[in-house]
Amino acid sequence: MSISNKTSHKFVRRASRHRRVRAKIAGTGETPRLCVFRSNRHIFAQLIDDRQGKTLAACGDGNIGGKQAAEKNDLSGKCASAFAVGSRIARLAGELKISRAVFDRGGYRYHGRVKSLAEGARAGGLKF
Repeated sequence: MSISNKTSHKFVRRASRHRRVRAKIAGTGETPRLCVFRSNRHIFAQLIDDRQGKTLAACGDGNIGGKQAAEKNDLSGKCASAFAVGSRIARLAGELKISRAVFDRGGYRYHGRVKSLAEGARAGGLKF
């Protein structure tokens, strides 16, 4: 198996897990779906209303300083950035008067950066 074939296999497996999760959960206007996308360098979160097919709010770690996030909590590097993204998406949800959401981990394991994002959202006042 070549490297590119192995990489595409990992992507197909994650996409399959994500489809399986998406078959069970859906977001509404009152309780949108908090969808997570994680790349090797960055992490992104969206609040999605699946009934209307609209993204209500979105943010990523593009303009969040990792050092600033690390100073606020005991995490370092990418996990600190993920925590900050979770806090920011919770703040955006609060501005939209949304207090509850359905967490969609996007086919990723619930640990590391995905877990930090969820904890940041909870710390910001969002309930799953």
